[in-house]
Amino acid sequence: MKPFDDPQVAAVFEALPPLTRAGVLGLRELVFDTATSLPAANPLREELRWGQPAYLAPKGSTIRLGAHKSARFALFVHCQSRLMGDFTSAFPGEDRIDGNRAILFDDPSQIDVTRHGWLIARALTYHL
Repeated sequence: MKPFDDPQVAAVFEALPPLTRAGVLGLRELVFDTATSLPAANPLREELRWGQPAYLAPKGSTIRLGAHKSARFALFVHCQSRLMGDFTSAFPGEDRIDGNRAILFDDPSQIDVTRHGWLIARALTYHL
């Protein structure tokens, strides 16, 4: 697991319930692993936005991770982007979706490296 550079971000992860924390940490690893293979996604910054861990790439759209009122945890993208529309077109009916803003998860085992990595890669390079 990549160590945290910001103690405030680490504290947010630590405050999450165990299953939520496990899922969000799994998504965090997928974000960093995906960014490693995308030169345009670096340097990738991890910081807090709206109290949630957020990932910002120089030519990307912000990705946030955190709890959700209708699920244990979620991967959020910018709601005014075309990211969720593209994702649901590429992978129809594969995930629970909250409109044009989030993929909802109830268990870390629902994270799919290929499918969700695809969305993360698109977000990290959105403005190319």
